[in-house]
Amino acid sequence: MDERQLRVLREVGELGSVTAAAEALLVTPSAISQQLRLLQRSMPVPLTERVGRRVVLTAAGRALAGAAAEVETALARARQTVDDFVEQPDGVVSVAAFHSAAAAFFPRLLASGAAPKVSLHDEDVAQHEFPPLTREYDVVLAHRLNHGAAWPRTVAVTPLLHEPLDVAVPADHPLAAKQSLSPRDVAGEPWITVHDGFPLMSTIEAIGAAAGRRLDLVHRVNEFTVVGELVAAGAGLALFPRWTAQRHPGVALRPLRNVHTRRHIDALHRPEQSARRAVRTVLTELRRAGQTLQA
Repeated sequence: MDERQLRVLREVGELGSVTAAAEALLVTPSAISQQLRLLQRSMPVPLTERVGRRVVLTAAGRALAGAAAEVETALARARQTVDDFVEQPDGVVSVAAFHSAAAAFFPRLLASGAAPKVSLHDEDVAQHEFPPLTREYDVVLAHRLNHGAAWPRTVAVTPLLHEPLDVAVPADHPLAAKQSLSPRDVAGEPWITVHDGFPLMSTIEAIGAAAGRRLDLVHRVNEFTVVGELVAAGAGLALFPRWTAQRHPGVALRPLRNVHTRRHIDALHRPEQSARRAVRTVLTELRRAGQTLQA
């Protein structure tokens, strides 16, 4: 067996099909099948089996795929050791983030002076789409709600922030006079929220459930800068991050009682990436930025 064959087996196991693995590795399905056949020749038990038209891993295949991550990590560490020995530069670290995290973390990362060269990208996707982005980027800033599903074990997680989500109301709205709000206080108002599938939607649904009525979702906007403008203009209420989104002078933020309204902001990466000194440095700077934001 070799590194390429183990990588192919790992991708087939994670993605669930030869076609999906071929797309992720930018090769043809026949090339994936060929690597699987070569790997199978060195194994005494079947690694794959057909279920309908799909090729899936057997128990032995899943066990070997799990070990493949450790092999890739060990090989990455070995290459890094060689790079350090010959004093090669660490290279560029690609970092992707959803919009509010990008606005909050990217400038601090650039201004830190300690981070190596970084290539920055915005990726605003649904929660389940963040882990696959670690195939394209070295580090991915992702968010999930307190009660949301945990990140899969295929990615390593560096916690950055545990951020409250407040209710954004127009500064001249009667609700702005209150120190905190209950679900019943806000249930009768029009709402601005994210598109379906994005993490905040489950909290919106929880507010409606606590109030005993469905919220009136009038506008669907994912960008908090735009949301702030709409709230200030009187278009409705919205959930708004306390630390990472830029405040609007015409908007007041009030905490919500009796509903869990916090999100985790985490840096995701493939386990083998932490063998790179440059990636570890970027993760350290992101943690420092998170501490600064919270302070």
